[in-house]
Amino acid sequence: MIRVLQGFASFRRGLAALSAIAMGMTLASSAAAATIALPAKYKQQGKLTFAFNAAYAPMEFIANDGKTMIGLDIDLANAIAKKLGVKAKFVQAGFDTIIPGLQSDRYDLSMSSFTITKKREEVMDFVSYFTAGTSFYVKAKGGPAVASLGDLCGLSVAVTKGTIQSEDATKQNQECKAAGKKGVDVQFYPDQNAASLAMDSGRAQVCMADSPVAAWIVKESRGKFKLSGVPYNSAPYGIVIPKNSGLAEPVLQAVKAVMADGEYTKILKKWGAEQGAITTPEINPAVQ
Repeated sequence: MIRVLQGFASFRRGLAALSAIAMGMTLASSAAAATIALPAKYKQQGKLTFAFNAAYAPMEFIANDGKTMIGLDIDLANAIAKKLGVKAKFVQAGFDTIIPGLQSDRYDLSMSSFTITKKREEVMDFVSYFTAGTSFYVKAKGGPAVASLGDLCGLSVAVTKGTIQSEDATKQNQECKAAGKKGVDVQFYPDQNAASLAMDSGRAQVCMADSPVAAWIVKESRGKFKLSGVPYNSAPYGIVIPKNSGLAEPVLQAVKAVMADGEYTKILKKWGAEQGAITTPEINPAVQ
């Protein structure tokens, strides 16, 4: 009987210890959220609305159920919102409509693989969280050899509207013509899936995308596509935030917290994107 009572007492002590640990974790999480001063507007809403162009795997794309958004950026957005003590709401949008949508208060912020540029920083605030370059991919059989933008002269290229790649290809078209060469047939598509389909069907010879996205597409193509050349112009990705919204500093602190507790590394590993990790997030970093 004494042994039973002693065992029960030990069980109770163990249960109490577990409860204390759980309570400590909850309090720590609450304290972390409490120390980040989120503007009252967003606290009252209890949520942050993120805009995504969810056709850019592995960063953001639609799951097999045809409706759920998944990906590296989705996981990070959820983790950041949690640090801020609110929920994350995800809205699908055309990539080239996201910044105008943020300017008109349709969304609170976006985390849709936006490369930070000086031009974009003129109209939006950015919090850096990742880095990527641009890659070319072509058909595995019969695709042209493309090692640099200069190799695009005389070729047809599929890009997503509003992206850095669309700007690069358009500029290269002008440079090819100025050099007396054939121009680049730049084809603009609403998302990367449509761009890849254009190449697969023979309408385009080359596709351009951010390096982790191009690598994912090639991997998932089952031998249809291959990477060509090496990535160029590595640059930071940024969380896009309307200027004067009061969100930039809280989001920066949330990103730092997600990095500090190991969740950031865990998410990047999950999506095979560790090579894009950064260690020091910033608001509006110096870029070209």
